[in-house]
Amino acid sequence: MKTEMFSSLKVVHGVALRSALSIAVSLAVATSFAVAPAEALAKTTSSKTVKHTAKPAAESKTAKPARVAKAAKGARAAKVAAANEDDDAPKASRKHRVNYRMDPRARRAAVHSVAYQPRATSVGQAFGLHDTPDSLALRSSVAYVVDQGTSETLFDKNSRAVVPIASITKLMTAMVTLDAHLPLTEEMTVTDEDRDYEKYTGSRLAVGSVLNREDMLHIALMASENRAAAALSRYYPGGRPAFIAAMNAKAKALGMTDTHFENSTGLTSLNVSSARDLVKMVNAAYQYPLIRKFSTDRSYEVFTGKRTLAYNSTNALVRNASWDIGLQKTGFINEAGECLVMQANVHGRPVIIVLLDSYGKYSRFADAGRLRSYLDTLGEPRIMSADMGGGANP
Repeated sequence: MKTEMFSSLKVVHGVALRSALSIAVSLAVATSFAVAPAEALAKTTSSKTVKHTAKPAAESKTAKPARVAKAAKGARAAKVAAANEDDDAPKASRKHRVNYRMDPRARRAAVHSVAYQPRATSVGQAFGLHDTPDSLALRSSVAYVVDQGTSETLFDKNSRAVVPIASITKLMTAMVTLDAHLPLTEEMTVTDEDRDYEKYTGSRLAVGSVLNREDMLHIALMASENRAAAALSRYYPGGRPAFIAAMNAKAKALGMTDTHFENSTGLTSLNVSSARDLVKMVNAAYQYPLIRKFSTDRSYEVFTGKRTLAYNSTNALVRNASWDIGLQKTGFINEAGECLVMQANVHGRPVIIVLLDSYGKYSRFADAGRLRSYLDTLGEPRIMSADMGGGANP
């Protein structure tokens, strides 16, 4: 990783240096052409002045004293300049030699610097979770797979670590919304209160958009639309504080002792959980038919009152025919890394897969593939773990 970062920095540095040199050369040439006519004009004027001083005495008598003084001054300057020229230079070149100087105050080159900033360190990286070895060389620092029917552990890597979970949060948001039995046809308007004032992320769902609760739930689960999740919590009876309290109460009821929620979107590092807790949450969410349907849809269109928006799933695996996925949710913020939870059937065996703090945009999906290949070749269930000793949470 350090090597890749260093190489990227060298490339960016080289591009910036070449751009700066190119701009400097272009300005020098342009200035030369701009200054040359003025210098030529000054040179012509000086030569004319010298000619006038060589006219007969009768004409010079009629010249004004100021003009005579100026001509004499010009002649002395020309004589001094000739004396200061290189002795090795040909005489012909001495007559026409012109020195051009670029005045730095006349024009300034605007050089645009290219800034490279590596991705912020995740909580898992900060606590060394990525240093935990595993037999599959996963890029996720946390990985946990269980048999959904028997709760048997099939793969375990740092499953007890408590880390930020980003938009995996929206599974709890969906359960709390549906538990309230609120009308799915009720229209909801996106306001400034639904903007992200912590991470300052954008959204395709503009302020003023109007959708019903069902559509908000659909795009929150399938496309991880943050403003939709924020609006769902704001329209909850008692408002957003009551919604967050219901989220934490639901987690407690499910036995999720490592879990805490601060908002409904996951755009905060304070929404934390462990892989073991998330297995409980995924299993609970799987009991809701709408959550299964909405989270596994490939695409969906909504009309906001002004225009139609087409959304696609954030999980590329739902478009892969080789996967049989019953429920899924992705998530990402810098502190959490790339996250993925799924319920899937592998050779008819229902399993729950939790991948947290994966490094790389597509690495969580590749890790899911590695785990499935491992399950395909699994004879007797084996625990592959560096975390079964019950170490302390970071």
